[in-house]
This record gives sequence, C-alpha cells and structure tokens, in this order.
Amino acid sequence: MRARRENEFYLPGVALPETIDLSDRWAEAAGASEVVLMAVPSRFARAAMTPVGSVLAADATLISVIKGVEEDSLKTMTAMLAEVAPAVKRLAVLSGPSFAAEVARGKPAAIVAAARDEAVSRGVQGLFASRTLRVYRSVDVDGVELAGAAKNVIAIAAGISDGLGLGSSARAALITRGLAELARLGLRAGARAETIYGLAGLGDLVLTCTGDLSRNRALGLRIGHGESVAGIAASTPSDHTGHPVAEGVSNARSIRRLAERMRVEMPIVAAVCRVLYEGAPANAMVEELLNRELKAEF
Repeated sequence: MRARRENEFYLPGVALPETIDLSDRWAEAAGASEVVLMAVPSRFARAAMTPVGSVLAADATLISVIKGVEEDSLKTMTAMLAEVAPAVKRLAVLSGPSFAAEVARGKPAAIVAAARDEAVSRGVQGLFASRTLRVYRSVDVDGVELAGAAKNVIAIAAGISDGLGLGSSARAALITRGLAELARLGLRAGARAETIYGLAGLGDLVLTCTGDLSRNRALGLRIGHGESVAGIAASTPSDHTGHPVAEGVSNARSIRRLAERMRVEMPIVAAVCRVLYEGAPANAMVEELLNRELKAEF
C-alpha cells in the first residue's frame, strides 16, 4: 500500500491520497490522534484494540464502523471499546447502508453517526459528511449497533433463499420478517423504533439482503447453490482474493445467544445458525420457517 498507494485487496482501483500516511505501528499512530476509527472484524476487535486503547488521549474521539457483537461477552463494539479504552469518553459509531467500494468511488450514500452525547454525534457527523456522503446523527447507539449486527444474519438467509432459486417473493418475506426480528431485539434492548425503521436498520437490511456487493448475501448464495459451510470456510483463506469473511457467520451465534438471553424470538437467526453450525441443509431452513405455527402478523 505504501508503494502502490492502493489497497489492491479490498479497494482495487481506488487511489489513496498522498495526504494519507500509512503505518503498521498502531499504538504510536493512535496515541497521537484526535480521532481514531476502528474497522477491524468484530471477532478480532478486542485483541487488536487492547494495546491501542491504553495510549489514547482522554479527549480523543473513538469511532467504530464494525457491524458486530462480541461472541464471548455479547457486548456491542462501543461497549467493548469502553472497556479497552476506559479513559476515552467520546465514543461513537458509524453505520448504515453503504458499500465501501461504492463510497470510495464517490457514489452517493447516507449513513448515521451515533453517540450517546449529541455533541459527539454532531462532531462525527460534520467530520464525515461530504458532497456524496450524507450523514445523519442519532443518540441511539444500541439501536444502531444491534441493527447493524443482526441484519448480516438475515442477509445470509436471503442469500440462501436466492441460491435455492425461491424467487423475489420469498426474499421480500425474509427481509420483512427479518426486520420484525431486528425490531424485537432492538426494542427489548431499549432502542428506538425509528432507528430500526431508519437507515441503520431497514436501510442497511435491504442493501445487505439484495446488493451484489454484500459478502453475507454472497455466502448465503454459495450455501444455497449446494456448497457446504465447511467447504466455503476452507476455500476462503486460500483463494488470495483478500475478500474478508462475512461478519454474519460469527454474529449468527452471538445474536442467537443474545436473543435467548433477552427472551426474544428470532426464528430466522436460529434457522441460519442451524445451517451454519449444526449441519442443517439449506432447504431445511426454508421448511422450518414455513412450517412454524400460524399467527397474527403483529
């Protein structure tokens, strides 16, 4: 990246501005920064941020763009960051319907900057808003983070459905009922309904379930086409394409455990877990969801 001024793995063809300095000395770089943005996959985030958290300035702003829940602790990313960087009080999250490959090429998108302190969310909003990126602000951190994590699991289900050739009607049903699951989880956790039905919830859910650049949907497609989960996992690290593993894989278990702890019914998430971790065939997920007890929609 230093030599070519390009991230050939994740953003090929996008030139890195000369004003960006690249460093592999994370603690040194972060300790001298006013704003630190964390974009490490959720399952590696604590290990990556622990040595960095202790050197951050107390008045630094620490922002997460990760859509995940920690598997062991079931903490959101900002809750985890509050532990590893206890001196930092300005914590925020950026989320919403956006593919990095599109945003980096200047295609328009709208996202949400959330922080419990509105002054912090306003500052992050101003920092990232640009001619092509519209940033809204929110104080509903839990709603933004939980919606962002859970929608990845629903997207795997949508990909499986598409891979099985079940059609647009089935996909629409999965998205709509998936949104209901996001709402149940978020509202039980104290989230605001408008967050679930806004950019961080519905917006990101639609994008991830339908977009061709969605890694979670792509994983589901491969499963629906007949590939085994073990086979996909075995092939991914050796293909050298640089494509990261879909966050929904690790978050399926996290979200299911969190739902069980909070006594929230999330049948789509549970069905995806059985496919990913219990060897259930892809069509079993569909049969399981269709054969549930009949009930009122609301």
